[in-house]
Amino acid sequence: MVAAPTRVKDHFGNAPEKTGSHADRDDATRLGGPMAHDRVTLADVARRAGLSKTAASMVLNGREGTRLSAEAHQRVFQAAEDLGYRPNIAARSLRTRKTATIAFVSDIVATTRFAGGLIRGALDAARERDHVLLIAETQGDPAFERHAIDAMLDRQVDGVIYAAMATRRLTVPPALLAGSVVLLNATTDASPDDLPCVVPDDQLAGRAAVTALLENGHRDRIAVIGRNRLKEDDPQVSLAATARLEGIRGALAEAGAAVHREVSCPDWLPEHGYTAMRTLLRKPDRPTAVVCMNDRLAFGAYQAVAEAGLSVPRDVSVVSFDDDPIAAWLHPGLSTLALPHEAMGRRAVDLVLDGGGAGPTLVPMDLRRRKSIAPPP
Repeated sequence: MVAAPTRVKDHFGNAPEKTGSHADRDDATRLGGPMAHDRVTLADVARRAGLSKTAASMVLNGREGTRLSAEAHQRVFQAAEDLGYRPNIAARSLRTRKTATIAFVSDIVATTRFAGGLIRGALDAARERDHVLLIAETQGDPAFERHAIDAMLDRQVDGVIYAAMATRRLTVPPALLAGSVVLLNATTDASPDDLPCVVPDDQLAGRAAVTALLENGHRDRIAVIGRNRLKEDDPQVSLAATARLEGIRGALAEAGAAVHREVSCPDWLPEHGYTAMRTLLRKPDRPTAVVCMNDRLAFGAYQAVAEAGLSVPRDVSVVSFDDDPIAAWLHPGLSTLALPHEAMGRRAVDLVLDGGGAGPTLVPMDLRRRKSIAPPP
């Protein structure tokens, strides 16, 4: 007596209507989950091309010295395309010890509009090199960061990009030091020369901001808005503040001049830029030009100039840093040094995959020349 087939219930307790039918396989394929024996294999490609499995593998993996004709190569590629062949990544990773994945671990890069270019650049570079970017954001939670890093390393990623939203100095988790790791928008506080890192060239940007003003005839009454002791004294908060200020002062010194006035701000926000500019405009020798330490300060400075019955750039020129999307929409458009986030993200991927010298890679910040700079009145 032949026993009836057992109907296995699913995890919801429901028995399937059919078991092992063609309909089941068709449904699985439509749902993106084809059964293992429905997957096109390397053997299928080799059979279609009329070659051995070893020969087909060598062609698809770009191995040199196969001694196969160009026509044989073409047959393999055509067979792979006709059959929709996709290589078994898991099997390949066992052979090559590469998974074609890169981990991108950050604090709040993904959820802020200010640093999204870091991810865009890394995504583009990874895709061009046939890699997938796995993104984990920690929100600054040390416990979750450890969990996220362990999860990435368990997946045997080919390397890790450890990123920060604000340019600053970081402590690198020890678990990352055993593999390929690149710091993005950050340096390390332990041994800055031991690890590759990619950061914007803020000092050169400070020089460029002043140079743009000097070229328009400003010299003796150039003020700075945005001095901030916390940002300048603590590299774990900011590396940009000190570097930008050094660039500003250096360019002025080379021109035989100095900063006319410096106004401190509790933070780099529009309301503080507004208050600082009002303070400067009350002075009898008000500045002819102002360098704001970021665009948000400049937004507030614009408002203070307008409320004083003056205008940018007729009465006071303004230049700043970051190239916030709103900068181009101000009236007049704000001249600003653009953070090169996309270029930085791309460079980080290159360093992860190709290796490179330790220490910082400085990426230039381009000046977006708009209408906020003119000769002094």
